[in-house]
Amino acid sequence: MKQFDLHVHTRISSCSVLRPGEILGYARALGLDGVCITDHGSMAISGQITEGVQDDGLCVVFGLEYETPDGDFLLFGPFENLKPGYPARDLLRLVEDRGGVAVAAHPFRQGRPLQEYVVQEGLCRIVERLNGRNTSAENRGAHAWQQQYDVHFCGGSDAHNLQELGRIVTVFEDTIQSRADLITALKSGRFYPQERIKRESAPADVLSSAL
Repeated sequence: MKQFDLHVHTRISSCSVLRPGEILGYARALGLDGVCITDHGSMAISGQITEGVQDDGLCVVFGLEYETPDGDFLLFGPFENLKPGYPARDLLRLVEDRGGVAVAAHPFRQGRPLQEYVVQEGLCRIVERLNGRNTSAENRGAHAWQQQYDVHFCGGSDAHNLQELGRIVTVFEDTIQSRADLITALKSGRFYPQERIKRESAPADVLSSAL
């Protein structure tokens, strides 16, 4: 089993203070096998670190979080130059056409809900059931969808700082060593979300090496 944090923001996103070096320096100490960097509307992280398996075995995958009026989506695939402004239907068709995969992010978050037609019509079949920045009620919201629709549940920390990294993960049955592997694994449906122990602070020695 491989534990991936599918939803992590760096300082490229205006809402986050998390440095790429902190992610690389701390993720393996948390027991993570992989981290997906999903900054808002950007894959500019590619100019700062290298994607793929790092020297310590951590797999880093680049994606992005894309905002639409009908919900937000984590996108994995060839989307480095994806322009903003697509409505959800058009975006999800484009993702399918390019061989990528979309995850409906925090679908029941107050103020940023996913419109139910997206899963009802099968436009997006992967739903972020657990999000580390959601309330408990927001995380419970998607539970009924598993009985109603053909969806698979995943999870991510939605980390904006080092203490949040890895609080929620997706556990995969498959080995993942690249972006292509992650896309295949997500499309397979062989995964589940898991909440991990929350931390108030990071070990000082790890923090100093990561900065």
